[in-house]
Amino acid sequence: MTSRDALRERLRAAFRVDDPPWRVAAALAVGVFVSCTPLYGFQTLLSLLVATVFRLNKAAVVVGTWLNLPWFAPLVYGAALWVGGRLVPDAPGLASEVTALLAASGSFSLPRIILVVQNLSVPLLVGTTVVGAVAGLTTYLVALGVLRRRHARGMMGP
Repeated sequence: MTSRDALRERLRAAFRVDDPPWRVAAALAVGVFVSCTPLYGFQTLLSLLVATVFRLNKAAVVVGTWLNLPWFAPLVYGAALWVGGRLVPDAPGLASEVTALLAASGSFSLPRIILVVQNLSVPLLVGTTVVGAVAGLTTYLVALGVLRRRHARGMMGP
């Protein structure tokens, strides 16, 4: 066996999915939920930690986490801020505050950025939780349907 074949076999073993379809779908959904958290840049580490704690398929959780690609992030966080701004009663003027900060980009100062981040943190946390829960549930339902069909056709392991 060549080193290339050995590497290919190791990759297959790492990504082999022997779990039942509902567990794989749950792992993907958890990854998608984690991908919506405001901890951008630490989401892969967080997803691996969650997968380890809950004994989920690490590969499936990471794949779910990586579904929030960088070009989707503005949409995810924009939706999260919109939802959070509607659900958090102390967040009036959220959009105007962000717009004012971006418009005055020449006058960025650390105190101003800290103030905006403080005002955005609760609406962002609430919004990412709601958006992540909806995205995770949707992922679970779609993945479960697809995986059950593949399992029924014998395209997956036991």
